[in-house]
This record gives sequence, structure tokens and C-alpha cells, in this order.
Amino acid sequence: TGMGLERLLMVVQDQDSVFDGDVFQPWTTALTGLWQPDQVSLRLLTDHLRSSIVVIGDGVTPSSTGRGYVLRRLLRRALTVLWRPDSTRTLDDLPTSLIEQTLTQFGQREECGRVREVLRGEERRFASLLTRGRKVLTQLRPGRPLTEADLRYLHQTHGLPPELVTELLD
Repeated sequence: TGMGLERLLMVVQDQDSVFDGDVFQPWTTALTGLWQPDQVSLRLLTDHLRSSIVVIGDGVTPSSTGRGYVLRRLLRRALTVLWRPDSTRTLDDLPTSLIEQTLTQFGQREECGRVREVLRGEERRFASLLTRGRKVLTQLRPGRPLTEADLRYLHQTHGLPPELVTELLD
């Protein structure tokens, strides 16, 4: 049917959303108790962080190409949402049991400690990029809106994707 496991479970369990099903329940419960995100943020964090752990469990690490780039984008989008209300939040806060349960659910043998190392490393790199990016933006944008050429320059030269620049400006 092309429904995927989560959508099939949503129908079988008579839920309105995949996030209401028992597959996502440990994530939504843990993240709600940990960070109290709004509903939209909760769903994004649940989806992106759970997916990231599965991808890391497959041995992928963040990079600038291929599967590593997909992982990097997932983590950076989740961090952008996580840090918006409180920049002191960290992926280190994720409960070990949640990471282990997700790895086990997908039959992965990667150790929780290794997953945490990858998460920490990307979190540090992204925080550093944001610091540099904010400095570049203050120099590039005194009193004028950014052009497409500005956005292209920021992405190609400084690694700041246009959607991230938009987040930084908000």
C-alpha cells in the first residue's frame, strides 16, 4: 500500500496521527517531560531525533554528502527547533533508555555511547556554525534585506543553508 509501518499502525490502532500510536509514544512522552515543546515542535523533534538515531545506528555519521548530509540536516533542524525557546537545551538530555529502545526496535547493534558521541559532535559543530553565522550576518546585513545572491554566498562560502539564515534572522 505504500503506507509504511507507522501509518499502518495508525489505522490499525484507530489513531488520528502516527504520533498518537504506540511506536512514537515513548518519544512523545519523554520529550514532553524533558522540554515541554508545543505540538508542532514535539512532532518535529520526535520524528527527526528518532530518525537520526536509527541512521546513526546504521553507522552513518554527519557529513556534507549523501546519507551523512541527510543526517546532518535532520539533526540541525531538530536543534534549531530545540534551541529556539531555550539555547541551553542539549541532546545530551535524551534519556539513555529512549536511545537504547530505538536501537533495539530497529535491530541495531550500535552502542548508545557511540550514538551520543555522534550527537554531541554534530551539536558542537552546529553551535559553532551558528556563532560564526551570526557574526557574518551582522556584517552582511546592516539595515537591508538579504538578496538571493546573499543567500547563495552564505550557503556556498559559510555553509549556512537559506532556511537556517531565515531562522537566525527571526
